[in-house]
Amino acid sequence: MSNLLASYKKTSRLRQESRWATSLVNLWLIAFALISIIPMIWLLLAPTKSDADLTNKNPLMFGRLGGYIDAWKNLQFFDDGVVFQWALNSIWYTAAIVVIATISASLAGFVLTASNIRFKKVFLISTLIMMLVPPMALVVPVFVLMDQLSLMDNPMSVILVASLYPFGTFLAYIYYSTTIPKELYESARLDGCNDFRLYSRIALPLSWPLISLLSFFAFIGNWANYFLPYILLPSSENYTLPIGLGFLFYSTPAINPGVGATSVPVYKPEIALAGVLIALPIMIVFLVSQKRLVRGMLSGSIKE
Repeated sequence: MSNLLASYKKTSRLRQESRWATSLVNLWLIAFALISIIPMIWLLLAPTKSDADLTNKNPLMFGRLGGYIDAWKNLQFFDDGVVFQWALNSIWYTAAIVVIATISASLAGFVLTASNIRFKKVFLISTLIMMLVPPMALVVPVFVLMDQLSLMDNPMSVILVASLYPFGTFLAYIYYSTTIPKELYESARLDGCNDFRLYSRIALPLSWPLISLLSFFAFIGNWANYFLPYILLPSSENYTLPIGLGFLFYSTPAINPGVGATSVPVYKPEIALAGVLIALPIMIVFLVSQKRLVRGMLSGSIKE
């Protein structure tokens, strides 16, 4: 009887400690969510207010819906509406990079897993090393290479360099080596499939969760990329939205009141709207691809 009582007390104590631990974790998650969401709410609400209201009134107060239209019209005064060109540049640069990087990473991961090429281990180690090299270390080599190829100030320079996707290659290698059984490759080869047909008929149809994951990370990594386009694209008409936003900061009255104050009506609400144009596509892509993203992350984690 005493043993049962001691066991009951121990179980009750463990449950109570578990509740406290769960409560602390939930409080931490709520606090982290608030810290992450509040700046985004402010960014979405800022273009609805005037510059004076944005400075003097409640930061989370809603202004008026027409503020978005006014802020966009004011942005068009800057350099003959170059902001629209920056948005188009960001869209097509990122789209091209996502397509090329996803296809090349998927093919490379498959080759490292299923093909019979030599030096596969060397290629895999090289991929891991490329993942560890900081981008700052590649500034001079990339600049010199693009200059020698006469691709400076050419969008193709950014697209080609950004399409190098070592993380995606390693991710594809992990997926193909853990999710698709090697016996399936061997059976297909016995039926006469070469490497290309093996990829297109077997590996690719089974790897859509991987393709979604590769596309998502490629998009996130390049839509808001500032460093690479800043180095390779000096002309303002070739800027992307992140570079253009920095240019707006220092070329308008938004931050420097004495710069263009009489000719360019770009203030804090207009800058906030430009920030929304950068952040909103990332939010939309994440919400749309959330289920596929989780499925891709969990692929290969459970084996029967």
